[in-house]
Amino acid sequence: MWRGCWSTSDVGHIEAAPRPTDPTALDTFLDDARDWCRGRMWVPRAILLLFLVCLFTVKFRDPTRWTIFYGITLGFHEMGHLVFAWAPHFITAIMGSVFQIAVPVICVIYFARQPDYYGMSVGGFWLSYSLYELSAYVGDARTKDLPLVGFASSEDLEHDWAYILGAVHMLPLDHVFAFLLRMAGLVAAAGSCAFAVWLLVTMAQARNARGFE
Repeated sequence: MWRGCWSTSDVGHIEAAPRPTDPTALDTFLDDARDWCRGRMWVPRAILLLFLVCLFTVKFRDPTRWTIFYGITLGFHEMGHLVFAWAPHFITAIMGSVFQIAVPVICVIYFARQPDYYGMSVGGFWLSYSLYELSAYVGDARTKDLPLVGFASSEDLEHDWAYILGAVHMLPLDHVFAFLLRMAGLVAAAGSCAFAVWLLVTMAQARNARGFE
C-alpha cells in the first residue's frame, strides 16, 4: 500500500511583515515644510519670487550689474577684509570673498532654524547673486578692468583675485574659476526657485483644501 509522504520543505511558512522604514531627513524636512505652508498667503510671496527671478536674469546676463543686493553683498565683502585685517595678507585678501559667500549661506541656515522655509529660498537667491558678482571679480584678475572699491585711497587699492591667483601661480585660470562660480550660482538659483515654487503650490493647495472644509 502506497503511503503519501511529505517533507518539511512542503510546509508553507508565514513571512514576517516588513518593518516600516524610518523617514529620511529629506522626508522629515518636506513634511515640516508642508506643515509650515498651512494658512500662509502665497500671492505676495509669488510676487516676491517674480522679483527675485528678474534680478537673477539681470545677473545672468551681466554679473556686474547693480541690484538691490549688490550694496549689501559689497558691505559684507569689505567687512571680511576689516575683520581679518590682522591676519597675513593672503588671508585678509581672500576673506572678503569668503564673507561674501558665507553670509548668504548663514542666512539660509538661519531661516531653516526659524523655521521660515520661504526665507530659505530668498537666501538662496542672494547666494546666487553673490556668486555671480564674485565670478565677475575673479574673471577680471588678469585684465583688471573693473573699478575697485575699498576703504583705502584709489592708489592703494588692490585687486584681491589678481593677488590671490598670482600668489598661488594660477592667474591664467581666472576665467575657469569664474565659470565654475557662475555654474554654482546657476545651481543655487535653480534650486531656490524650484523650492519656492513647490512652497507656493503647497500653500495654494492648503488654502483651497480649507475652503472646501
